Amino acid sequence: MAEDLIDKLRTVAIFRGLDEKELKRIVAAGKEVHFDTGKVVAQQDGGAAGFHLVMDGEVSVVVDGHERARLGPGTYFGEMSLLDGLPRSATVKAEEPTTTFALTSWQFLPLLGEYPSISRALLVELCARLRRVEHDPVS
Repeated sequence: MAEDLIDKLRTVAIFRGLDEKELKRIVAAGKEVHFDTGKVVAQQDGGAAGFHLVMDGEVSVVVDGHERARLGPGTYFGEMSLLDGLPRSATVKAEEPTTTFALTSWQFLPLLGEYPSISRALLVELCARLRRVEHDPVS
């Protein structure tokens, strides 16, 4: 599972470009979590526990009662809460049995001091998102 997880982490924008050692450290910090169909993984306006990479299954993303997306294997959510700890901006619910790789902020933040390249990757991704919003503020 560790090598498969490392390969999937390489596809996540905030982890793209990290070396093998850094990715292994991230894998060691997180854990696999299973959710039954209908289980709420994250509640809008609720506490922010961290990042989830969907390993298998499917989740729905609902904002203010409206479904905005369905996420399947290889997709992720909660990356902003790794940094700011602010309440969730959406409710995420398992639409079928789902497994995620979960990483809490208290597991992740110490890695930033240990591996500054992770901080740089986060900054690059957040800048890219800001630029997308500046060019298309409606979506």
